[in-house]
Amino acid sequence: MGVGFGCVGLGVLGIFVPLLPTVPLLLLAAACFARSSERFHRWLLDHPHLGPTVRCYLDGRGIPLRAKVAAIGLIWLSITVSILFISLLWAKGGLVVVGTGVTVYLLRKPTRRIP
Repeated sequence: MGVGFGCVGLGVLGIFVPLLPTVPLLLLAAACFARSSERFHRWLLDHPHLGPTVRCYLDGRGIPLRAKVAAIGLIWLSITVSILFISLLWAKGGLVVVGTGVTVYLLRKPTRRIP
């Protein structure tokens, strides 16, 4: 349960901090709670703000288009700003590789259209 709550805390922080993954941390929290506490597992899935994204992802319904666009936009904005302040060429390359990997991952996930 401790790892689950830690992942929830980091996932919520990831809503506000670019490059800190929100959904993967919430999915890990859901997995931890599923094995340790049905009460907290249900709490996470029923949470009014965190629950819908986790439930839709677990059900295979995908990620909302708005969330994909926002995530990809913030990733590349933060990478661009970081590259401007980093002088190490290998670090710049690493940022581009990570950004590209995350972008490809997000684009390959199903997109959920919200009516």
